[in-house]
Amino acid sequence: MVDMTLYTAFLVAAFALCVTPGPDMLFIVAMGGRGGPAAGVMAAVGVACAMLVHAVAAALGLSALFTALPTLYHVLRWAGAAYLLYLAVKAFRDRSAPGDGTAGTAGPGLRRAFWQGAITNLLNPKVILFNVAFLPQFVDPSLGHVQGQLLVLGVTLVVMGLLWDGGVGVASGRLSLLLRRSARVNRWLNIVSGTVFTGLAVRLVATSPK
Repeated sequence: MVDMTLYTAFLVAAFALCVTPGPDMLFIVAMGGRGGPAAGVMAAVGVACAMLVHAVAAALGLSALFTALPTLYHVLRWAGAAYLLYLAVKAFRDRSAPGDGTAGTAGPGLRRAFWQGAITNLLNPKVILFNVAFLPQFVDPSLGHVQGQLLVLGVTLVVMGLLWDGGVGVASGRLSLLLRRSARVNRWLNIVSGTVFTGLAVRLVATSPK
């Protein structure tokens, strides 16, 4: 269904994208820092599920709506920024002590970490536009089944991203568990997480689509 030469080139490009720090990775690091390894992994799973939705949308041609309807793009962009600012406020206001069940190993909760990762990614229209611009470069129309080729590429990118981001979530979570034994460091990590969420929100509204 796919051209193996193009697919090999795609794997190289996808790997480079996965290991390069970006908004999703920073978000996962922040979630792992707040909730520990399990929360970091669940945030990565949430991001991966959202990426799968984007991949299916790109294969079906739904993502092209954002190039035709700029208003829809901006609405989603501001909604995503607002949600990130909401997470930032929660992190800044977190005054819980290590080991009290609301921070440290518990963090934002595993289910909440998953949904926060998924919603943050789903509300980022730049991810949608990325799929529209990136995936078709590795499709060979002469082979037919263009939608199938796009889906294979999208699923591959999701799996690679999940494996890498999951490892990042575990690493950041384990480090945070060591650091959060101190109440002062625990508070500092919450401030860092809130700052990351705020920075991601500003980045989302300040940069224009390419």
